[in-house]
Amino acid sequence: MTPSAAADEDGPATKGRSRRNFAGARPVMDDVAKLAGVSKQTVSRVLNDNPAVRAETREAVQAAMRTLGYRPSRSARSLASGRTRMLGVISFDAARYGPASTLTAINTAAQEAGYLVSSIALDTADRDTVVQAADRLSAEGADGMIAIAPQLRVARALAEAHLDIPLVVMDNDLGDGTPVVTSDARTGARKATRHLLALGHATVRHVAGPTGWTSADRRADSWRDTLRAAGAEVHPPLVGDWSADSGYDLGGELAKDPAVTAVFVSNDQMALGVLRALHEAGRRVPQDVSVVGYDDIPEAAHFLPPLTTVRTDFTDIGTRSLHVLLDQIDAAGPPPPPLTLAPVELRVRHSTHRFTG
Repeated sequence: MTPSAAADEDGPATKGRSRRNFAGARPVMDDVAKLAGVSKQTVSRVLNDNPAVRAETREAVQAAMRTLGYRPSRSARSLASGRTRMLGVISFDAARYGPASTLTAINTAAQEAGYLVSSIALDTADRDTVVQAADRLSAEGADGMIAIAPQLRVARALAEAHLDIPLVVMDNDLGDGTPVVTSDARTGARKATRHLLALGHATVRHVAGPTGWTSADRRADSWRDTLRAAGAEVHPPLVGDWSADSGYDLGGELAKDPAVTAVFVSNDQMALGVLRALHEAGRRVPQDVSVVGYDDIPEAAHFLPPLTTVRTDFTDIGTRSLHVLLDQIDAAGPPPPPLTLAPVELRVRHSTHRFTG
């Protein structure tokens, strides 16, 4: 048995052995093995988190790497483990608060798990663009992929991509058992609508997000169902595009109708526009009109008045998605659930008030 092999089995070799001078040369795995007094194979096992390595040996190898300033090559680790330690992410409308926050959370969770993230932000959701993005990430060697798919047509395109790597989709169900992680939009809209009805409003008007966006459709459906269940009148929703500008334009229409006393808006940016339109029309919030938004962006608490809104924890959604994907990659334990719903919370502030009119 060689000295290296003995050290591999019994722990690090005797301390105090002479060190080689590595000045001017980039240290390699052999240098780490010699300094730690173990075999090259043991160093490789430590790099790949092999549980068979003794704790004392692992500490000695890690200490040697720190001493030498050794940085393992990603390609070498990939060859050893059969993985690239890289994950792909496809996102849409990445400048908006929700997608941007979710992507940040994915990157943070991936880094903590020892993965890099390669992301592609798309401006259009047509089939060819989506399929090409998925194919590109797969060709780059991604171990798995997360798709932030807010529109139904994105889900359809992903279903046609026939990826051969683990996939997690946000918002939309592909219909093939692919795990889905999303916020509980129906519950959020129901809480918002019930809150306004409980304040004494006869009905609740709705400024919806764009048609075809799954979260917008779910919120609108839940708002409508909640009104019907309460026996309240259901007016056609006004459809915006997520922007404060569209909220301002639609809020101006609502402000002209003196019967409007409560408005549920499908995101906080549009709610900001609604607040301004009501103010300019002389409709006081919340004395004359109560307004509820959605998402709880950081600025919502500083609107005038501070906005009552449904809080969506985008960090939680991004982190959950990453963990569901890693569970698929590791194939450890039971398969992930087909649907993971992140909870939502109604944050009551000063833009809603009991109606006494």
